[in-house]
Amino acid sequence: MASINLIDSFQDFKEAEAIDRPTLMKVLEDVFKTLLRKKYGSDENFDVIVNDQTGDLEIFRRREVVPDGELEDELAQLQLSEAQRIDPDAGYDVGEEVYEEVNVLDFGRRAILAARQTLAARIGDLKKNALMKKYADRVNELISGEVYQIWKKELLLLDDEGNELIMPKSEQIPTDFFKKGETIRAVIKTVEMRNNNPVIILSRTHPSFLAKLLEIEVPEIMDGLITVKKIVREPGERAKVAVESYDDRIDPVGACVGMKGSRIHGIVRELRNENIDIINYTNNTQLLIQRALTPARINNMEMNPERHHVNVYLDPEQVSLAIGKKGTNIKLAQELTGYTIDVFRDVQEVAGAEFDFDLDEFSDEIDSWVIDEFKRVGFDTALSVLEHSVEELERRTDLEIETIREVQDVLRKEFEPESEKEPETTTGKESEAGNEPEAGAEEESKVEMDGKEGTEPEAKQSDANSAGDAKE
Repeated sequence: MASINLIDSFQDFKEAEAIDRPTLMKVLEDVFKTLLRKKYGSDENFDVIVNDQTGDLEIFRRREVVPDGELEDELAQLQLSEAQRIDPDAGYDVGEEVYEEVNVLDFGRRAILAARQTLAARIGDLKKNALMKKYADRVNELISGEVYQIWKKELLLLDDEGNELIMPKSEQIPTDFFKKGETIRAVIKTVEMRNNNPVIILSRTHPSFLAKLLEIEVPEIMDGLITVKKIVREPGERAKVAVESYDDRIDPVGACVGMKGSRIHGIVRELRNENIDIINYTNNTQLLIQRALTPARINNMEMNPERHHVNVYLDPEQVSLAIGKKGTNIKLAQELTGYTIDVFRDVQEVAGAEFDFDLDEFSDEIDSWVIDEFKRVGFDTALSVLEHSVEELERRTDLEIETIREVQDVLRKEFEPESEKEPETTTGKESEAGNEPEAGAEEESKVEMDGKEGTEPEAKQSDANSAGDAKE
């Protein structure tokens, strides 16, 4: 009866931790064998029997009968007289084994409490191992969780079984905003042990998150008719997905986008309006690079397969599209293709300019940090800066409007005609060439002098007349 009550005292562990009954019985057996080792020094001659149906626990001590006075091992042997006292009706003989039931209460109250603590620790380890094994096999799978706690650097979520899941700030889309109790979707990124505790890390920025959303929205991907070859992302900004179809009758890009974008719109909303470029994968590297730089249109390119490097030439108005906001488009294109891409402008097509200047040539007039800021967003030449408006440059760089205007004024002077640029020098050249303006000026001065000479006699004559009148 004491054994049954003891099992009932451990019932709360099974209910709280959801451990299956056979496993719990095995743990109980190990716990009591530990008690036996502490009390008797060994558990070799003890049998712990646990009934997983009724919850009964019985402990039997097994010893061999030896003649009186020949006892050598008290744990494994029993004298004949003592065996007869245990069960007089059994009629034990020398060499037989005697089974004696051990009362659980003989262990004492302290031993029972110690067994309870040991059982709690063992069940805790079982739960950790089960949780670790469960989620280790589900890495990169899509999972839903409820936001339980919001911290500055991470979120704590609970799954359907109440297990704790962690989503760090670095694994969240920059524009993500969650409230307590909200259900969100993410993929299991890693499962690791920290301080002997399993930690399940979730992610919404990993490429596998977008891959799983595509599998849900596009049945052809789930059925295997369309394969996602590679996904590259800049979370919250842009993503590029290379897809390939094994059925010539299926357009992989159209299947992923859906009728009027019906399939892709749901994914875009889930990713907080992240731009998604779906491109058709091909083994032709040149064509793949051209598609990866979408939406820009390429005029021509120079490839170096050995160095995995390519020079791409575009119209000036296409350069900003190829580079993208903060260089996102060209960065993702490089990750998708595995090539280093350098963008060049066809400057011959710029009206009124047959040449261009590198910004470094203006280092004596423009501060180096300003030049570096323009280069950071892809503006490394004078024409590339002049062909954009001040508002556009302010939006794409961290420069002030006054600074941008000053830079454009400096650059614009290099492309002004010589007559507008240096008027004094031009006049001097003209005078040296023919002195025609000077000759005209001399003629005008002669005319003026003649006029002056003609007026002087008139003045003298009037003076003479006035003098004559005075004499009269």
